[in-house]
Amino acid sequence: MIYLQLFFSFLQIGAFSFGGGYAAMPLIQSQIVDLHHWLSFAEFTDLITISQMTPGPIAINSATFVGIKIAGIPGAVFATLGCILPSCIIVAVIAYFYMKYRHLRFLQNILNYLRPAVIALIATAGLTIVISAFFGSAGIVTLSHLRIHMVVIFLFCVFMLAYKKANPIYVMLLSGFINVGYQYLLTLC
Repeated sequence: MIYLQLFFSFLQIGAFSFGGGYAAMPLIQSQIVDLHHWLSFAEFTDLITISQMTPGPIAINSATFVGIKIAGIPGAVFATLGCILPSCIIVAVIAYFYMKYRHLRFLQNILNYLRPAVIALIATAGLTIVISAFFGSAGIVTLSHLRIHMVVIFLFCVFMLAYKKANPIYVMLLSGFINVGYQYLLTLC
């Protein structure tokens, strides 16, 4: 039964996560945290971090991770298949119709109207991660809960990526080392 729950939960995520991985995050959170309680919110933010650090799309990495946590390797297979099946079907159908009707103005209009919704999904996911990182997994947004070291690391990363054009892998590794060093210094004090 758990295999079918994993399959159908990630089938929904795969079917409705237009716009890529960041757009899928609210759907993933809804299914695995809010609906099924397979992960806590703190584990969900860890999942997103791990999914970002590993190769592959966030939704597929999330499906594999949750599947393994809930039901081992077979759970990972069912969750991952549920996640990729809609994409395979939808892309095959869309490719056929797009190649046949790509010059129609109506099709171009539909694609243009989908963009704001995708941007909203990505912005919502980004805001969720920012709140979790800056204020903790409880999500209480008050000045007293602000983790200033996380804000400093964030600003440092933005500076390195946007202005110094640093390699994102090095920036992620460096920010991880900075945070571990900070936490170690806290334990010494």
